[in-house]
Amino acid sequence: MNKFILICLLVLLSGTSFSQNKIDKKLSQKLQELTQGFNGETGIFVQNLKTGKIAVYNADTIFPTASMIKVPIMCAVFDKIEKGELSYQQELIYKDSLLYAGEDILGSFKDGEKIALSKVQMLSITTSDNTASLWLQKLTGGKYINQWLQTNGFTQTRINSRTEGREKDRALYGWGQTTPREMAGLLVKIRQGKAISPAASERMYRNMIRIYFDQVALSQIPPYIQAASKQGAVNESRSEVVLVNAPHGDYVFCVATKNQKDQSWQANNEGYTLIRNLSALLWNYFEPGSDWKPAEGIEQYGR
Repeated sequence: MNKFILICLLVLLSGTSFSQNKIDKKLSQKLQELTQGFNGETGIFVQNLKTGKIAVYNADTIFPTASMIKVPIMCAVFDKIEKGELSYQQELIYKDSLLYAGEDILGSFKDGEKIALSKVQMLSITTSDNTASLWLQKLTGGKYINQWLQTNGFTQTRINSRTEGREKDRALYGWGQTTPREMAGLLVKIRQGKAISPAASERMYRNMIRIYFDQVALSQIPPYIQAASKQGAVNESRSEVVLVNAPHGDYVFCVATKNQKDQSWQANNEGYTLIRNLSALLWNYFEPGSDWKPAEGIEQYGR
């Protein structure tokens, strides 16, 4: 047997890849410094999609997703659309039994009102509407969502809430769980047109560039730069995944925290501050020639 073919077979059998990502040592050191003194646990995954280089910090540790789980829910919805089991423009009828108490837009609907599935999906992602998201989860099912994740190579990302057999995981992580590496990888899959289909990926990406909650990571990226993202937050955890269509090449990052001592809901929460600082660090690292800074006084327009 040809020696080169033999080597290739051995590599395949060992699970090793010739194209393993290179570590950006300089950026990895900056991540270490950034997380020093954080009162809780945090994980970060960063990748420059142009060079393939990565920087990681606890990137394979499992963290609560909070509302980031709405991205896998969206993927399952579009998977069913592609299979003809749902239609993007189909008419749905809202019922009061769907209400998840809070400030959701959909929760203000009257029992019996009609709305297109496309609008429910838009609300789930862009305004992180919990009532909309739980409705979409009901339409697909937690087991279906998790099977899609497993089939597509996501071994740690799972939906736990309202999903049979996931009760213990829910007690640990809440609605969903993921790793920074996997959540960033899911967004890359969507960006590259490889989630469900090119058409489904494009529609999902369009939804993810229209985010209402732009006061954390997105606040450190110029408003004229397109970025797709999803955020998540519960008392002890803050998280965000962002893919930036930067002038010198796309980059993606995901940061997640858990067991935070700071459980406040103010803009200066330690988790939010970490995410902002990371986003600013990455923008200036990948776009060193940029002189953009957040406008003076922009804080008054935060939420």
